[in-house]
Amino acid sequence: KKNGMIGNIYSMGLALQALEATRKFYAPREWDCAQAFSVVYAHDYQQPMAIAQVLPALVGRSYLDAAGLDCAATKDTSPSPQLPLSPMLGTHSVPRAPIQVHYSITNTLQGKHFHYSTSVTVPSGSTLLQVMEVAAEENPQTFSFQTEQTFWGPYVTSIHGLAASTDDRTYWQFLSAGDALDEGVGTYKPHDGEHIQAVFSTY
Repeated sequence: KKNGMIGNIYSMGLALQALEATRKFYAPREWDCAQAFSVVYAHDYQQPMAIAQVLPALVGRSYLDAAGLDCAATKDTSPSPQLPLSPMLGTHSVPRAPIQVHYSITNTLQGKHFHYSTSVTVPSGSTLLQVMEVAAEENPQTFSFQTEQTFWGPYVTSIHGLAASTDDRTYWQFLSAGDALDEGVGTYKPHDGEHIQAVFSTY
């Protein structure tokens, strides 16, 4: 993409590894390494899987380098001492200003079609998952949902009783202003007044 994104933020780590490891095969074609890395530097990675995939690229390596590691050269090194934890700076946390997020769920794909919308108030910095939890607390019959934990964080498997299915190639897609979110519900943080849509989709 023009901003340096390769696929989405989840695919960046492996894409950077692949492009760096196969750089000579792309000559004389060039790829904008600096622009792609600027996307990585600007993102606050939180999922362990995403971090594990992007770290090798940040040090100019790829998973392919693991085959050539010399374990004998490092077996005698002792672990570095643990640093003490930083002391708490004060006992009072600063309250976060409330924001309002508009949230809607839509199914025009399967069974009985539906479209429901709500607005919820959450502290600024809340994740989309927290927005969904508040919506479900306020109106469980409409906005209840289920998730399963993955290496990439929580994955929404069902909303309003409608479950995604690999057999039917269906899933719940999350959008903002018509564009698919590039983060999962566990890390994406909506801004004040944003409209998040959950749309039952197929791939």
